[in-house]
Amino acid sequence: MDLLTGFTIYIEKEQLFTHNQSMLLAVSGGVDSVVMAHLFKAAGFTFSIAHCNFQLRGEESLRDEAFVEDLAARLQVPFYKVRFDTMAHTASHRVSIQVAARQLRYEWLEQTMVKTGCDYIVTAHHMQDSAETVLMNLSKGTGIAGLHGILPKQGYLVRPLLFAQKADIQAYASERHIAFVEDSSNITVKYTRNFFRHKVIPVIQEAYPGVVANIAGSIERFREAEILYAQSVEKHIKRLVEQKGNMYMIPVLKLRKTIPMQTVAWEIFRQYGCSPAQLSQVLELLDSSSGKLVETSTHRIIRDRQWLLITPLAEEEVPVIVIEKDRTAVAMAGGLLKLRTSVRKDAISIPTAANIACLDRHSLQYPLILRKWKQGDYFYPLGMRKKKKLSRFFIDQKLSLPQKENTWVLESAKRVVWIVGLRIDDRFKITDQTKELLTIEWETL
Repeated sequence: MDLLTGFTIYIEKEQLFTHNQSMLLAVSGGVDSVVMAHLFKAAGFTFSIAHCNFQLRGEESLRDEAFVEDLAARLQVPFYKVRFDTMAHTASHRVSIQVAARQLRYEWLEQTMVKTGCDYIVTAHHMQDSAETVLMNLSKGTGIAGLHGILPKQGYLVRPLLFAQKADIQAYASERHIAFVEDSSNITVKYTRNFFRHKVIPVIQEAYPGVVANIAGSIERFREAEILYAQSVEKHIKRLVEQKGNMYMIPVLKLRKTIPMQTVAWEIFRQYGCSPAQLSQVLELLDSSSGKLVETSTHRIIRDRQWLLITPLAEEEVPVIVIEKDRTAVAMAGGLLKLRTSVRKDAISIPTAANIACLDRHSLQYPLILRKWKQGDYFYPLGMRKKKKLSRFFIDQKLSLPQKENTWVLESAKRVVWIVGLRIDDRFKITDQTKELLTIEWETL
């Protein structure tokens, strides 16, 4: 079967697009994307060509841009181009060159697709690209989703060459005398994908010459297995994860009894920034005491009595944080509030540290509210019978502007209970009639 026939069959089989739709082809000038453009022309599809100049290779980048513009003219299709200051983006966003180029490329392609009225963006990823992706995912650690390689269709992105091997694409170009340009950066192995392409796969091919096709065949089966897997995981998530506002709660006992526990736990916690290396730390929370936590890239996972609580790292940006009666920990950027109830004993030593509030629990009305202070707030400072505005209290305490801006208050029934880390309200202090205590400690992380 020739490449053009395989191309049209694959598009129909995967239901990628139709002749009634318009495609925006991402063309670099290399053999893969150039052959793809010729296949689109030969198959009679409607398309435009888009080219990104990342300005990383000097004159060679300008050569590629001119070549692709000329290709679009020869194929008689619309042409769009852009030049990026990739190095500046890399520095300002603190990402690698590869990540910067990918971000810039897809953002611009999406904008161009919308602006020009195209239906899809098309890239020239082929079978070997997908096999490389699987090996890379396995090497760095992956769930089952990492085994499906590059998908033929993801939202507005389609890849109609995944059925074809690199050798087939090169042969098609050679037989039809199709010109293309070579990207010198494809030779270097300093980029991860190039390392796998030039160093890893050739070694595997010495033992298994058909490794690329074999992995591609496995990918088809992995994609179907992933559907069954996702259905099962979704059932576990519905059974285990309870949402309250921007917080997620998982019962420790239920998670412990889940089979297979580690797999289900990974699928849950990876959604909250947990890396493969951190999963064992998270699972250790199942046997830890209340207040212990693991911080991922996006969330904090806290052991709170019989629950694991998952809260965003940016919780301080939420206007208010609601604290229910039995909550024992509240994660905030920069610290953690630990709450502990206890029955009063005859002899009690009340902590004097500013970061600890010891309160009469029965004087409180739940839920408690944790929020940033605002103008007009007032309280009755411990030991005083007259109220004082927080703004005046801050002046007396000689707080700086940043300190004021980052001050939180604990509120009960619209009354300030505690200026966190500074002073409690006299109305909630421990008295001779106090029977139950609520101790809250602010712990800086």
